[in-house]
Amino acid sequence: MITIAIHGAEFFAYHGFYPEEQILGTKFIVDVEVDFMPVNNLKEDKIANTVDYEKLYRIVAQQMQQTRKLIETVAQSIADEVKDKYLFADKIQVSIKKLDPPLAGKVDYSQIVITV
Repeated sequence: MITIAIHGAEFFAYHGFYPEEQILGTKFIVDVEVDFMPVNNLKEDKIANTVDYEKLYRIVAQQMQQTRKLIETVAQSIADEVKDKYLFADKIQVSIKKLDPPLAGKVDYSQIVITV
């Protein structure tokens, strides 16, 4: 089993349930891990035989640009698109941290994790 991951990808986006969150925006941190068994020999040294983390980042960036009310929806969309791109993926885990969420007190971040 191989795991390809990106950790700590930072985005400024406008996800949030409340209208002001979709106007003001905030910072998010995204982690994605993809577990898979190679479909071909990795000794062939071909990017097609693995998960391209540059493409993985692009998927995340594109999904983060689409404003949604719930970060759960964003994470699920990321996982779905990764699965569509890499049919050989056995497990995909997406974590999104929303920095400084609008709560009654000081909170560093709220977080959701989706595993498919």
